[in-house]
Amino acid sequence: MSGSPVAGSFAIADYVVFALMLLISAAIGVYYAWTDRSQRSSRDFLTGGRKLTALPVSMSLTASFMSAITVLANPAEVYRYGASIGFYAVSYVFTMLITSEVFLPVFYKLSITSTYEYLELRFNRATRLLGTMLFIVQTILYTGIVIYAPALALNQVTGMNLWGAVISTGVVCTFYCTMGGLKAVVWTDVIQLGVMLAGFLTVIIRSVVLKGGVITIISDSQHGGRLNLSDFDPNPLRRHTFWTLSIGGTFIWLSVYGINQAQVQRYISCKSMTHAKLSLYINLVGLWSILLSSVFAGMCLFSVYKSCDPWTTGRISAPDQLMPYLVMDILGDYPGLPGLFVAAAYSGSLSTVSSSINALATVTVEDIIRPNTNFSEKHLSWMSKGMSFFYGVLCIGMAGLASLMGGILQATISIFGIIGGPLLGLFMLGILCPLANSKGALSGLVSGLVLSLWVGIGAQIYPPPHDMSRPLPLSTDGCNLTMAHGFNWTSSALPIQNSTAVTPVHDDGKPVLAELYALSYLYFSPLGTIVAISVGLIVSILTGGCKLKVESRLMLQKEDTTCYYFIKMLKRKIKSRSGHLDLKDREMTFGNANPAFSDFELDLAKSAVS
Repeated sequence: MSGSPVAGSFAIADYVVFALMLLISAAIGVYYAWTDRSQRSSRDFLTGGRKLTALPVSMSLTASFMSAITVLANPAEVYRYGASIGFYAVSYVFTMLITSEVFLPVFYKLSITSTYEYLELRFNRATRLLGTMLFIVQTILYTGIVIYAPALALNQVTGMNLWGAVISTGVVCTFYCTMGGLKAVVWTDVIQLGVMLAGFLTVIIRSVVLKGGVITIISDSQHGGRLNLSDFDPNPLRRHTFWTLSIGGTFIWLSVYGINQAQVQRYISCKSMTHAKLSLYINLVGLWSILLSSVFAGMCLFSVYKSCDPWTTGRISAPDQLMPYLVMDILGDYPGLPGLFVAAAYSGSLSTVSSSINALATVTVEDIIRPNTNFSEKHLSWMSKGMSFFYGVLCIGMAGLASLMGGILQATISIFGIIGGPLLGLFMLGILCPLANSKGALSGLVSGLVLSLWVGIGAQIYPPPHDMSRPLPLSTDGCNLTMAHGFNWTSSALPIQNSTAVTPVHDDGKPVLAELYALSYLYFSPLGTIVAISVGLIVSILTGGCKLKVESRLMLQKEDTTCYYFIKMLKRKIKSRSGHLDLKDREMTFGNANPAFSDFELDLAKSAVS
C-alpha cells in the first residue's frame, strides 16, 4: 500500500534473513535427495520409509496446518473480536484423543500409504475415487489461499514484491518436496516451526518492553473488552463462543488430524504405533504454544493501537495487515527483525504448502495411478517426484486465483468445513458402524456435501447479522498524539470503518432459510458430518446393511484403545493387591454356574476318593 508511511522500509538485513530461511529449506531437500538416492520405491519417498520418530513428526504435525494464516489472521482476530479464539485449545485436546484412539490404530495397522485406500477396502472403488477427488479439490483451493494471503498482506505493508514472494516460496517448496520427499518435508517443518515461534516472540517481547510490562498489556485488553473468555452463549448463530469454538473446532480439526492425507501420512510414517500416538500428544503442546503466542500477539496489537486504530484511519486496507504493520512500526529500527517476522509468516506458508504437495502426490500415485497401471516401483518413484512438481506449479497458479477471493481466516475454515465435514462422516461410518455399506456411504457423503455447500454458499450471499459476529469497538481518539513518522492524520479518514465492517443485511429481501445461513461458520463441519452419518446409516439399513460381514481389521477393535489397556492393568493390580482374597473373588465371578460342574468341586471329589 503506497500510502502507508511505513511501507517500503524493508532493509537489506531483512531480505538476508528471509533468503536464509528459504536457503536452509532448499538445502534440506538436497540433503535428503542425496542420502536417499538409493531409494527405489515410491512408498519410501512418500512415507519416509516408516522410520521416523515421534519428536520430528510431532513438530511437523504442528507446523503443517499452523500456516501464515495463523501468524497473520489470529492476532487480527483477537484485535477485532477478542481472545475467545483461545477456546480452540479445548478442541485440540478432544481432537488428539479421538484421533489417537479411533483413527490412528486402524490406519496404522493396515499400513496404507493413502488414507483413501481404506475407503476401497471398506466400501468400494467408487467411494475411494470420490473421496480422493474431494481431497484434491479441497487441498488445491486451500493451498492457493495459503500462498497468496500472506504475500498480499506483507507486500502492502513492507513493500516486499508480491509476485516475487509468491513465486520464490512456491518454487523453493516445490523444489524440496520433489527432491527429498516426506523426510525433507518433516525436517523443514521442524525448522519452520522454530522460525514461526521466534517471529512471534520478537513481536511480543518488543511490545512488552514498549508498554512497560505484561500486566499493562493484560489490563489494556481487559479494559478494551478483549478478554471475553466467559462467553458460554449456546446460540449456534453466534460467530465465536465457547461452544462454537470447542465443538465446531473439534470437528474441523478432526477432519484435519483424523483423516486428512497430509497429517495421517506423517503419523503412520512413525516406526511404531507408540511413537505415532506420542507424536500426536507432543504436537498438542506445539499447537497450544502457537495458539497462546498468536492470542497474546493479538493482545499486544490492541495494547499498542488501543487509542489509534490504523485500520479505521485508513493506514492499512485490511485487518490481515495489522500484524505486519505493527512489526514495521515497532521493529523497523532493528534491521533483520522485520525480516525474521516475514520469514515466520512464510515459514507457516511453506510448511503447509509442502505438506499439501506431498499429500497430493501420494494420493494421486496411490489412488489414481497405481491401481490403473502396471508401472514398476522405479517408474512410480519417478512419477511421485513428477506429481510433486506438477502440484507445486498448480498451487502457484491457484495463488493467482486466490488473489480474486476475500477474507482469509473464514474462507479457509469454510473450505475445510464444507468438504472436510462430510468426508469425516464417511470415515466414521466405515470405522465405527459395522452396518454401513457402500450404498449408504456414497449417499451419506453426497448428501452431507450438498447440504454443507448449500449452507456455505448461502452464508456468503447473506452474511450473518452484526449482532451475531459482534466486532468490538476500535478507537481513534489518541491519533494526533501517538502518530509517529510525522504522519498528519485528519478526521476525514474516519468513515472508512463503516465501509470495511460487515454491512448488516436488511430482512426485506432475505429468504426464509436465512436463519440457517446465519449458522456460525464453525458449524459447517459438524453439520456435514452428522448428515453424512445419519443418511449413510439409514440407507445402509434399508439396503441390507444388517447382513453385512466386515473384516475386523477394518473396524475399530477394543484392543486398539488405550482405555482397554488401562482397565486391564487396573484389574491386574486389584487382583495382585487383594492376594488371599483372590479365591473368593473367583467364586463370586463364577457364582452363577451349577456347582456340580465346578472345577473345585470335582477336585475335592477326586482328593476325597484318593
